[in-house]
Amino acid sequence: MTAVDRHVHLRAGGVSLVLAVHDARLPVVVHWGADLGDLDDAALAALERAVAPQPFGYPVDGPMPVSVLPEASTGWPGVRGVTGHRAGGAPTTRFVVTGLRVVDRDAPWSQALELTARDEAAGLGLDLVVEQARSGLVRLRAAVTNRADGVHDVAGVLPALPVPARATELLDLTGHQLRERSPQRLPFAHGRHERTGHRGRPGFDSAFLLCAGEQGFGARTGEVWGVHAAWSGDQRFVAERSYHGVRLLGAGEALAPGEVRLAPGETYTSPWTYATWGHGLDAASGRVHDWLRARPDHPAAPRPVVVNTWEAVTFDHTLSRLTALADAAAEVGAERFVLDDGWFGGRRDDRAGLGDWAVSPAVYPDGLWPLVDHVRALGMDFGLWVEPEMVNPDSDVARAHPEWILRAAGGRLPGPGRHQQVLNLADPGAYAHVLDGLDALLVEYPIASLKWDHNRELGEGGLPPDGRAAVHAQTHAVYRLLDELRARHPGLEVETCASGGGRVDLEILQRTDRVWASDSTDAHERVGIQRWTSLLVPPELLGAHVSSPVAPTSDRALPLDVRCAVALFGHLGIEWDLTEAAPAERARLAQWVAFYRERRGLLHSGRVVHADVPDPAYGLHGVVAHDGSQALYAWVCTASSDTWPPPAVPLPGLDAARTYRVTLDGPITTLEGVAARWGVPLGWVDDGGVELPGALLERVGLALPVLFADRVLLLRAEAVA
Repeated sequence: MTAVDRHVHLRAGGVSLVLAVHDARLPVVVHWGADLGDLDDAALAALERAVAPQPFGYPVDGPMPVSVLPEASTGWPGVRGVTGHRAGGAPTTRFVVTGLRVVDRDAPWSQALELTARDEAAGLGLDLVVEQARSGLVRLRAAVTNRADGVHDVAGVLPALPVPARATELLDLTGHQLRERSPQRLPFAHGRHERTGHRGRPGFDSAFLLCAGEQGFGARTGEVWGVHAAWSGDQRFVAERSYHGVRLLGAGEALAPGEVRLAPGETYTSPWTYATWGHGLDAASGRVHDWLRARPDHPAAPRPVVVNTWEAVTFDHTLSRLTALADAAAEVGAERFVLDDGWFGGRRDDRAGLGDWAVSPAVYPDGLWPLVDHVRALGMDFGLWVEPEMVNPDSDVARAHPEWILRAAGGRLPGPGRHQQVLNLADPGAYAHVLDGLDALLVEYPIASLKWDHNRELGEGGLPPDGRAAVHAQTHAVYRLLDELRARHPGLEVETCASGGGRVDLEILQRTDRVWASDSTDAHERVGIQRWTSLLVPPELLGAHVSSPVAPTSDRALPLDVRCAVALFGHLGIEWDLTEAAPAERARLAQWVAFYRERRGLLHSGRVVHADVPDPAYGLHGVVAHDGSQALYAWVCTASSDTWPPPAVPLPGLDAARTYRVTLDGPITTLEGVAARWGVPLGWVDDGGVELPGALLERVGLALPVLFADRVLLLRAEAVA
């Protein structure tokens, strides 16, 4: 066999990924980061020689290449890219490349490296794909095939990318229900930082985007590299640093023992591992946003203002109450009315009826048509809540088919979660039951959207009758179910929800049009939740609702303007019993809805930016048009500051060569807080605005008002020259 020896340079969107293949071994990353320009083969080879470390102190003599699927057979003692065994044997791999090509891809992709390899001793074949989007985003996926007799147990496939030594700090996310995606930082120290979850979904505490960067990197400062596991089941994230000078970031699926056992000829394909780089987190996340928006099936129509019924009525469904709510929703300018939990079977509370996907004749004797017709007559479309993967033991389907419920060891039922168990969607009967039930609803009623919930973690409830862990098969079944429903009903939108933000990843987003970031509608909490969810999710896909005056998840009371201003920077919705709102409140809310509808073209297409504000009490975020013509910012105070007044704050993302007029914007047209209370002036605001070059607004900044805690002010920057 002729040894494959080649350099591959993928370039797009200001990012270069240089890979080297020598002696037919798996590709090694020479460079991942800033665009290196157009380099020929000689220059790429010279670059590799220039950055190659001295082979000193390695476990083996000579070089120790660490590929994108790291192998112990090169001498590397750390995390391995492909793990498994054949009846206890062949625990390591030594893949030999048998084919390699670089191909052009259709938009939103640019180019891809496609590689095949074999390990004859282990009896494995490998297909590896490394793709780069036109935005500069990179993704990797590996398929492992059993090429020998007997069963091969796959323990894991973990694509990994190296980062340079200047990446000395890690950032990932954690959290819990009502406080999803809370950031945490730590030094990139020797050893392994691993975040693995076995919840049957990514979970509230998913690492989400595991980042390594230069010390103190922020939204606009410092180089940063990040990886994401695009998988809606159990995930694994790894950051590893060894004393050999190697720093790796890896992400993939977390497999349970025996979960994937390949018979001869069978293949396991890993989820996509996405990798992004940038100068600051805004640039790194912007590459993800740009890729998502360039997809041909990305939502293109204006994102409708949503009214969801849950916090307004919970399970107390009556036609008169819901039609009154719909009337109030139309009055404030809503465009979509979503009927939440409680419309089906015996579902009068959360203990019964789940899994019986037929309209309750006791609550809706004429079906949903009276409500649907009323909603549509008001000019709104109609949405419906479902939770297809779960079942109450107290339901018709559970009584008729107990064999469809996932079990624990020995066949026992696991402990209930939210009074629920999990339907085994890998079972053809259970799958057909759910598909047929949802399809019948979508055929009968003009349903524009489904809010698709997932309220129970699988935990140990992951054993089908064959006794093997079921998360892998369950996750693929959910994907098939979503794909089939959308194929049957073109134009159907789906929102992913999992007790809030428990299932948010880039693979579920290939099948959904919106994420419910959190069950918390408290605007104070939502500032952080939405900020960190936006690392991957652009505003038009991020559900953000205006709560009632007192948020039911926290009992925190906040002014209407604050609740609206926070929800503005997402896909705006309302989670409030508007029939109880005073006329003045509804009128003010209508102003905000109108403002959102006027500005959503910018909010849902522009580049998301954040200022690096050193005062933790304050934050500034916004959206800047890609052509630099305009921007909308929110100046947010969430706590009492130890500094009064705040220093000048940069307005990020503006065109340095253009001049902008900055004014207050939105329904909040006068200063709140200190200025209103004590009449303290702020020159440029009192003058009706200020005109300055974009370079000065970003580098020097602008003095912004002192605000009381939990207050928001909107600023508009419009190019005048």
